[in-house]
Amino acid sequence: MMAERTALVHYHEIGLKGHNRGDFERRLETNLRRAVAGLTEGSVRRIASRLLVPVTDSAHAEELLAAVARTPGVSYLGYAIVCDRTPEAIDEAALAVIAEEIARREADALGPVRTFAIESRRSATNYPERSMEISRRVGATVQQATGLGVDLSAPDLTCRIEVVQARAYVYARRLEGPGGLPVGVSGTVVALMSAGIDSPVAAWRVMRRGATIVGVHFSGRPQTSAHSEHYALELARVLDRTGGMARLYTVPFGDVQRRIALEGPEDLRVLLYRRFMVRIAEAIARDEGARALVTGESLGQVASQTLDNVAAVDAVATMPILRPLIGSDKQEIIDEARAIGTFELSTATDDDCCTLFMPRRPETHATPEMLAEAEAPLDVEGLVAEALAGVTRVDFSRAQKRSPR
Repeated sequence: MMAERTALVHYHEIGLKGHNRGDFERRLETNLRRAVAGLTEGSVRRIASRLLVPVTDSAHAEELLAAVARTPGVSYLGYAIVCDRTPEAIDEAALAVIAEEIARREADALGPVRTFAIESRRSATNYPERSMEISRRVGATVQQATGLGVDLSAPDLTCRIEVVQARAYVYARRLEGPGGLPVGVSGTVVALMSAGIDSPVAAWRVMRRGATIVGVHFSGRPQTSAHSEHYALELARVLDRTGGMARLYTVPFGDVQRRIALEGPEDLRVLLYRRFMVRIAEAIARDEGARALVTGESLGQVASQTLDNVAAVDAVATMPILRPLIGSDKQEIIDEARAIGTFELSTATDDDCCTLFMPRRPETHATPEMLAEAEAPLDVEGLVAEALAGVTRVDFSRAQKRSPR
């Protein structure tokens, strides 16, 4: 029979909140319940500044731990044995989790375990042993039973014991979470999502700050194939694993680009594209009740992302445009894309609206006045309405966001 196991979830930033801390905890509890739906028969619950996610089926344990570990708001979790808080039960649980972790590391070729440490925390003040006394007693038991050396500064393995209320939680396997805030506590934003590397990372960063994401993908269709739409949808599905994606809109933008290319100055094309994207995304944001737009721009990365050009594009915005990557270099963004699982998809596509009708020498120091003059021959409202008329959308279930107005 499998010992009673749980994912013992810790958070950090939520714990710094004041009177609204309970709201943040309840939101994280709800998000975790959705994340592990179908993976456990137990109930997610809060206990003494922690959350418990019961592991009731060993066949689904890895999937459950992964789902918890990618949920925004989770700082880290321990795969713990739950036991009585008697010295004998705690000793037995410590030996079990250490043996299990040594076997896991050997199976995964993660290197030998020669030294260990015990870290104890006693939240239940009516428990007679202090934290240091627990660590010393269990450490002596483990050393005698295993022959491992003790290293308190840089051990190969750390066994953690937390005595909380009426039970003890013992674990040697710790998984890091993304931290941040639970999705849903910071409102809704509309993220402009290409099929490239940057914009999914930008959406993820804002999601990690508690925002629910509504994605908008601008396709080059009908001037290009729908190839990028497939990858944008797959990227949205990756982000949906964290519970932060509400839906993805796809806007056929190729005809708008073609009209701009025919009637606008060549060197300003990309900036005009972006101004139309802002207008269209804001129309969707208003329907969604979103309060800001999010883009994947990084200062100076390409010609359209100079400070002057960013300001010239922003001149048509009526709501804030958040740029989480503005100070990041490309390698940092690539590393984060790999970490969240979007990099391979982002490098698999090539025909995107961003590359359609590209100018040979784009303007790098545009002004709002220059772009307004360039737009004068265009039917701005008509083109925006035309693009919106062709919009399609895919809804995701984890975020539990209501359909737009």
